[in-house]
Amino acid sequence: MANMGVAEAVKRFIGDAPGVKIEAFDGSSAGDPAGTATVEIRSPRALNYIATGGGSLGLARAFVMGDLDVDGDLYLAMRDLTNMDFTMSARERVQALRALGGLKLLRRPPIPPQEVVLKGRRHSKKRDAEAISHHYDVSNRFYEWILGPSMAYTCAVYPELDASLETAQYTKHDLVARKLGLQPGMRLLDVGCGWGGMVMHAAKHYGVRAIGVTLSRKQAEWAQKAIAENGLSELAEVRFLDYRDVPEGEFDAISSIGLTEHIGRAQYPSYFGFLLERLRVGGRLLNHCITRRDNLDPAIREKEFINRYIFPDGELSGPGYILSAVHDAGFEVRHEENLREHYAMTLRDWSANLEEHWDEAVEEVGLAKARVWKLYLVGSRIGFERNDIQLHQVLGVKLGPDHVSHMPLRPDWGA
Repeated sequence: MANMGVAEAVKRFIGDAPGVKIEAFDGSSAGDPAGTATVEIRSPRALNYIATGGGSLGLARAFVMGDLDVDGDLYLAMRDLTNMDFTMSARERVQALRALGGLKLLRRPPIPPQEVVLKGRRHSKKRDAEAISHHYDVSNRFYEWILGPSMAYTCAVYPELDASLETAQYTKHDLVARKLGLQPGMRLLDVGCGWGGMVMHAAKHYGVRAIGVTLSRKQAEWAQKAIAENGLSELAEVRFLDYRDVPEGEFDAISSIGLTEHIGRAQYPSYFGFLLERLRVGGRLLNHCITRRDNLDPAIREKEFINRYIFPDGELSGPGYILSAVHDAGFEVRHEENLREHYAMTLRDWSANLEEHWDEAVEEVGLAKARVWKLYLVGSRIGFERNDIQLHQVLGVKLGPDHVSHMPLRPDWGA
């Protein structure tokens, strides 16, 4: 292989990574010899994935298939791969390819079956249902191991640095409830309700009649069972339903926790307009969603790991874009905050839960799917820590002809 071993050639592809050592099947090594983690290139097929996958997607494919692995802490290894921008010159790329075996590397190996590319019109009801099913209809038992008893698959809010995940998820639900000004007898609509955590919290702690809707049949089935087991059936309900099919009627409050990421930027006007129509005058909307840090990058990156394996058709906008969309739909925006650090901590705790239940998770969903999730949780945590992505809550109110907001003079929901 010319004058370069496999490990050194791979290092040229991924850049310098302080604290990471690379070992390859040909016996070569490169990088930091005293690294805290070792990237193992286990087979020639890993090189095909790296060469044909467009950078990070190729590395992910090799990891999912087991042709590339990490010995040591995956979080530390990925955190230290700071130069994975794949900005090699054409000449450098040719040299690295030649060292790794030449043009034969450009023969694309089989795409892992866990990868998905949806067909049909983007964000049609049928395609949205397929996208949601791909991610959420994995296994309720698998999600129970990762998410813990709360079954809340959205950013938690940590009241203290050492707070438990369950405390933080309770705090998140309660923060949303207080921002919405929930009172006994009110009607709450929770769109994209997941396993019903917000619906049950509102019913149990605020005496609210709460309806949740989700495009995941497994989520709806799990939530309805949990609602019955908690004696909340008179107040709470979760339906397997597209939010666009929610029947007409007025709600006192609407929570959208983790759904905006799925609907697409082109649908923002109709989405927030639909929610506005479902609210009474004085009713509030709390929109809680992941954003990019700005609007300089494209909203969707089709050839990235996150889109192919986790959230097909997911689109992220900058926080200002979301805020403007809420405002332009007719809401008066009253409050906004960024919970970026809280999501990094949430992902840290989900990763720890997965590690604790690793053997059971592999048995439940298979090794490749478990590796997808391991990579996803760690990579997302790093994304929040580095401010590549953020988590914003935007609170809006529906005004009437008199323009009275029915909001407190100052926020009364605390921290």
